[in-house]
Amino acid sequence: MKVILIKDVPGQGRCGDVLNVAEGYARNYLIPRGLASVASEAKIKELAERQRVQASKDQKLEQVARELAARLENLTVQLKAKTGEGGRLFGSINNKDVAEAMEAQHKITLDKKKLIVKEPIKQLGIYSITAKLHTTVQAEIRVEVVGE
Repeated sequence: MKVILIKDVPGQGRCGDVLNVAEGYARNYLIPRGLASVASEAKIKELAERQRVQASKDQKLEQVARELAARLENLTVQLKAKTGEGGRLFGSINNKDVAEAMEAQHKITLDKKKLIVKEPIKQLGIYSITAKLHTTVQAEIRVEVVGE
């Protein structure tokens, strides 16, 4: 029996997949639990249209991410921090601090969860931080930590 998955089913497939499964499995498990629906010709066409629209949206989002990545490659974010002896910071600089400084200095809003700081910054200097803007787009941001 052909079914279209409405939700992800472990071991079977992801949402939107069209599968051939045993009739009993479909009628007794997948359909009653709302995991799948019977694949008719109209539903398959509707699914194809939804996937085409989603692919178009994803392509636009990726293009926007690439444009933002091009802007970020040339920027340097400067953070001021209190230091002790030898240039060590009191505390550390994390992704939240970088996101706030980016907003304040360059008016670019980035989600702090998308900024990857490999290890906390605890010294003065220039560092490189990765920003994951899209599943296929990443950008390197230069962060300069200076003493107050």
